[in-house]
Amino acid sequence: MVDPGLPRRTPELIDWESLSVITALIMASKGLELSGIFSRLAPHLIRAANHSERRLMVLFILVISLSSAVIMNDTAMLVFIPLVVATSKIARVDTARAVTLSAIAANVGSALTPIGNPQNIIIWHSYGLGFMEFVRSMFPFVSLWLVILLAFSITIKNRKLSVEWIPPVALRKTLLVVSLVSLVADILLTEIGKAPLAFIFTLFAFLLLGREVLKGFDWALVLTFAFIFIDFNELAFLLRNADLKFPTGGVGLFFVSAVLSQLFSNVPATVLLLASKPEWLPLSLGVNVGGSGIVVGSMANLIALRIAGVSVRDFHRYSIPYFLVALLVSALFLL
Repeated sequence: MVDPGLPRRTPELIDWESLSVITALIMASKGLELSGIFSRLAPHLIRAANHSERRLMVLFILVISLSSAVIMNDTAMLVFIPLVVATSKIARVDTARAVTLSAIAANVGSALTPIGNPQNIIIWHSYGLGFMEFVRSMFPFVSLWLVILLAFSITIKNRKLSVEWIPPVALRKTLLVVSLVSLVADILLTEIGKAPLAFIFTLFAFLLLGREVLKGFDWALVLTFAFIFIDFNELAFLLRNADLKFPTGGVGLFFVSAVLSQLFSNVPATVLLLASKPEWLPLSLGVNVGGSGIVVGSMANLIALRIAGVSVRDFHRYSIPYFLVALLVSALFLL
């Protein structure tokens, strides 16, 4: 009612390339899950952590954060969350905590590089920054956020884990190979700007060699993301047309970008604030730390919750305290 032109503009509000990639990666992730590889890997991860719950969580945080800097946080969640869930069930640890800390790790690690998440890509291209210039500027803060996250994991009781019960899951090698090939193809095609081809390739791969993936696929999740793009981009459009004035630098910009990310996700917040051409570093720091906290702060959070089936309340029990600590400590470093 506020925006009569919304129905006409709705298709333009959806990021069709991102939606294609997300759909293809969800398919590949589902294929990996159904292949049985995660249930097979989970006991090995527990042994690698020396049967320690705390070490297991630290292992997840380090692997996911490093991976997210290269393959993007959304992709990392699609790849690793099924493994985190499978391992948590086998080890009988708190799944909600493991998933939440993993999502935060993805947001933290992805902040380091220009290719780690969508908001960084937007800022990187908008300001014409060098790759290493971006990394050097973000490194001290990303290191700080990772230290804070690891400090949160230290509070986990160092319980001895057992892997006596292992689910009798047969490894389906054909489905595993198809899923892995699709995953690599999706990433490579996306990097060269052929996102729709990633979806087409993955769809036909599973039609030919893994139809059970398509039968068990969460199509409602794709529709959910389509509505997320519409809602968040429309909200950014309305705020932009309201001609609101925002800080253009320093701690003020950092706080505003972090808070706006909590309201309607960090990518639309980035697009909204870029209109005034603010300082890039406080903006990047704000929208990246804003990815943690309330679940809508980052698409990676929504992916993690949807795949894992964790409640929003359980997610916020760990994410909001982390966000508040990281926000305040980062602001002190910016002063």
